[in-house]
Amino acid sequence: MAIEVRIPTILRTYTDGEKAVTADGGSLGALIDSLEADHPGIKERLVENGDLRRFINIYVNDEDVRFIGGLEAELSDGDQVVVLPAVAGG
Repeated sequence: MAIEVRIPTILRTYTDGEKAVTADGGSLGALIDSLEADHPGIKERLVENGDLRRFINIYVNDEDVRFIGGLEAELSDGDQVVVLPAVAGG
């Protein structure tokens, strides 16, 4: 199953500058493992101590994964996953 993953600028060093990559997985956790297999180092930027990093937001089809199961969120063929680092300032 092919799932498009949109990569923010700050993480594109792991994807050779690609804005979007495809990965496989029936859950967000499996998708991140698939990303790590093709783009080593990206997982540690997304996951810490078995959970999503606090300042990384991930959306599946515009739904915040924290409200639909986190790393256990189910994915389907054709879904779009967007990774966004949190932005703060003032």
